[in-house]
Amino acid sequence: MRVLFLTHTFNSLTQRLFCELVERGHAVSIEFDIADSVAEEAVALFRPDLIVAPYLRRAIPESIWRRHTCLIVHPGIVGDRGPSALDWAIQEQSPEWGVTVLQAEAEMDAGPIWAEERFPLRVAKKSSLYRNEVTEAATRGVLKAVERFAAGNFVPTPLNYESPAVQGRLRPLMKQMDRAIDWSRDTTATVLAKINAADGFPGIADTLFDQPCHLFDACAESILKGEAGELIARRETAICRATVDGAVWIGHVKRGDSVHPFKLPATLAFADECTKVPEVALDGCWAQQHATWQDIRYEEAQHVGFLHFDFTNGAMGTQQCQRLLAAYRWATARPTKVIVLMGGRDFWSNGVHLNLIEAAESPADESWANINAIDDLAEAIISTGSHLTIAAVQGNCGAGGCFLARAADLVWMRDGALMNPHYKNMGNLYGSEYWTYLLPPRVGADGARAIMQNRLPLTARAGVANGFVDACLASDIAAFRVDVARRAAELAAAPDLDGRLAAKREKRAADEAQKPLSQYRAEELDHMRRNFYGFDPSYHVARFHFVHKSPQSWTPRHLAQHRDLGWVVPGEELPA
Repeated sequence: MRVLFLTHTFNSLTQRLFCELVERGHAVSIEFDIADSVAEEAVALFRPDLIVAPYLRRAIPESIWRRHTCLIVHPGIVGDRGPSALDWAIQEQSPEWGVTVLQAEAEMDAGPIWAEERFPLRVAKKSSLYRNEVTEAATRGVLKAVERFAAGNFVPTPLNYESPAVQGRLRPLMKQMDRAIDWSRDTTATVLAKINAADGFPGIADTLFDQPCHLFDACAESILKGEAGELIARRETAICRATVDGAVWIGHVKRGDSVHPFKLPATLAFADECTKVPEVALDGCWAQQHATWQDIRYEEAQHVGFLHFDFTNGAMGTQQCQRLLAAYRWATARPTKVIVLMGGRDFWSNGVHLNLIEAAESPADESWANINAIDDLAEAIISTGSHLTIAAVQGNCGAGGCFLARAADLVWMRDGALMNPHYKNMGNLYGSEYWTYLLPPRVGADGARAIMQNRLPLTARAGVANGFVDACLASDIAAFRVDVARRAAELAAAPDLDGRLAAKREKRAADEAQKPLSQYRAEELDHMRRNFYGFDPSYHVARFHFVHKSPQSWTPRHLAQHRDLGWVVPGEELPA
């Protein structure tokens, strides 16, 4: 079928659904929800069999839903209605939640039901739940609904609040007064639920150091305590604030009085003020035995070292890259045989930290420092001769993070995670991380050109098919981690490991003799220098709009296939 996506942006859920439908043979085109007239034009050009709205912030115009079946993906259970569905569920600590696929009608979220999928609601940030449980449930629901639509004989169930099966209800937009934290009374669990429910957007309106700000990215602390509301500690990028029964770490804030009106690490946003807060460092990167905030941690089992690095949104700033490089070098000195680079649950890595670059006194200089820091890490991984290295990609991965993963000997990717191994969406950025060395041998020259030019997401299955990924493992994150640990232990115990490592060192030496890594890096960075310091400001403009979340003004042509001049409705020909 021809399926048109109407969506606010090409977010993680939209990307996943796009990939799933394309892999099943559907022709999918995308139009961003910019204006009614733009959506109407997209429908006229594409002539879709079905319209799917994975992520909208306003209603589909009546001129469209009256004439076409439009399926809305709503992150709530049947009967739940309103724009803050997931927020209310998290803040009220519901044990279970779901996703409903319903048909667009005049009344918002009140159309007949095509599919519903439910899941246990773990204690987590809204953004994490959205990328994992919500996306998985939405994928199952949309695929089921598309199959039902294609069959042609399915009758969707009208929404009936008299039915005992309908447990949801109409809820209003959650406002800041609904989210407000009372530091003198709220427990750690309550504070965590409130910040989790606002994570990503809009954050919790609060104050730090008597300055207005919005709070994001919270983590429970089980040891440190203090007077409720007091700032009691800082560590790397986070600050710790006491509750009535414990404390929470706050990782990111958006200052209301700042010249940088976007999210930044808390200790950077309040750099001067944080000098008065006691620093509580961890003893190395070993995994802690109690709940605390720790963005890099290490653990061992069966001669395998597991290096976790859970950076918010997968963004890796200069200092984060340097700290991770130090931890990696320490890990290579351990008496292990295999190192597994685990990344984080939601993201493995998305490359350089664009928000930190945007906030720097010289974004060009910080861009240069950041790309060199991540290149240093990639070089260390590529050059490791003492261990077999594995990138266990359990969360999404983008841009330079994809090639940082490919620097490892093996890339094992969770089924359901996505990669975006390209840079051009960021103002035609050339990219580094030794991609010119790593990519062509894996996928061929034509495959490398296609990956870098097409700018489309890659599933684990597609990555295995084209050679970028070595294995597609279980979609369930817990099962994925168990499988990774088992496979890594088997490799560490394999009798041919020493021979495999010797062959790896010989291959690296041969490659170095043919063309040194330093030459690949110099060539890539020569292009990057032009991106950062050259006459063309495309990268700086694209980064500004990305960081400041500027409204979309048009849909990129690689997504809006119906706007290509050569677009032809299947079975028809262009007029002479």
